[in-house]
Amino acid sequence: MGGNALGETAVVILAAGQGTRMRSERPKVLHEICGVPMLGHIQRVAGEVEPARLVVVVGREAEAVTRAAGEETTCVVQAEQKGTGHAVMVSRNVLADFSGDILILYGDTPLLRASTLRRMRELKAETSADLVMLTAEGDIPGRVVRDGAGRVERIVEAQDASPEELALEERNTGVYLVSSELLWEGLGKVESGNNQGEFYLTDIVGYAVKIGRVVEALRVEDAEECVGINDRNQLAAATRIMQARINEELMAGGVTLIDPETTYIDATVQVGVDTVIEPGCCITGSTRIGRGVRIKANCYIEDSQLDDGVVFGPYSHLRPDSHLMDGVKIGNFVEVKNSTLGPGSKSAHLTYIGDADVGSDVNFGCGSVVVNYDGYVKSRSKVGDGAFIGCNVNLISPVEIEARAFLAAGSTISLDVPEDALAVARARQRTVEGWVARKEGRLREEAPSSEEEAEAKSAGNAAPDQGTKTKKGGGKG
Repeated sequence: MGGNALGETAVVILAAGQGTRMRSERPKVLHEICGVPMLGHIQRVAGEVEPARLVVVVGREAEAVTRAAGEETTCVVQAEQKGTGHAVMVSRNVLADFSGDILILYGDTPLLRASTLRRMRELKAETSADLVMLTAEGDIPGRVVRDGAGRVERIVEAQDASPEELALEERNTGVYLVSSELLWEGLGKVESGNNQGEFYLTDIVGYAVKIGRVVEALRVEDAEECVGINDRNQLAAATRIMQARINEELMAGGVTLIDPETTYIDATVQVGVDTVIEPGCCITGSTRIGRGVRIKANCYIEDSQLDDGVVFGPYSHLRPDSHLMDGVKIGNFVEVKNSTLGPGSKSAHLTYIGDADVGSDVNFGCGSVVVNYDGYVKSRSKVGDGAFIGCNVNLISPVEIEARAFLAAGSTISLDVPEDALAVARARQRTVEGWVARKEGRLREEAPSSEEEAEAKSAGNAAPDQGTKTKKGGGKG
């Protein structure tokens, strides 16, 4: 029978469904919402109730789902899809020595909150119930049938319901907290006498009532928590809900989002207080953002770290494994990839910094590029403290620019530059006067000298034909 204290809880997550309506080669539960697979979201929620055991029932693409579930999770395979009751039964062997409560969840319900699960546990303890079910109103197929006294009597699936039952507003979410001995006993009695020929987990409710066990229902206030994801439209709708939650939590924690509706931040991102994020930004993966950071409009940041006081953007891209240290300033149309920029370094605009270790107080001029790829391999470059990288400078990796070196604008640097040195690597300018006029036939005086013609050829074109040949002095007519 039920108890009046919180005991140990094991969690079983059902994640073996085919997911055919997703029309995907990927298992349904591995489709991501805000950077985390649906299964990962429900695992996180389950972890917050501190389960003694965590079991995931897998089916389609079992190996991929098992890898995603992680080494600390026990996975069991449901080889045949015979309904939710059968799915739970396949976990019995790994829970044979467990005698507490079992919480049954689903890999495709990523919006469920841990607070709701805690309330279920509290209700079970307070009422000495043998089974607590989670109910809600909304577009959920299973109807909750109550008796004349308002007690839960049974659950009926929509395809098996009568017209009167279809009109019931209270719906079964499929989330149960049930004493293990009742669960295994009840599942042993479940039959497949329904229109689908499957073993329904819902039948355990009717069985518990029939044998006189205490069944309670907790009606969740926010029905969106219990929505299952079956197709891409539902996936997008769930993503909007999850994103709103993430943004609300960030703002409650001291982060300013200028326009939350156009700000996309993964569930795995961490943001410090007094950071301001402008509209149109997308921040993903394991990104860590410090305090007082300003991320300007329309930036994309992936798996990177921004320390305190960084200014980034607008219209800039931080690619994975980049680290901007305290006070770094990145302006518009700058891309940083797999690089570290030391405190106070800056790049105001139109720059690519890839695979570079940059010291403090380094300045990258407009149009400068760290050329990290030669078509075969990627190489790293190092830039020392206080170096100045002029406009349109190319650093051909691997090179080392030592502290306070000055690279003149327009240079292509392929050799190391020592400390305090000036490096200039560009062609000498040559000016051929009158070259354009002669090419266009606007100047028909004497032919250019051999020296002028050589310079013209080196500029890319031979001198224009003047139409007549001038006699050299002393020649015959």
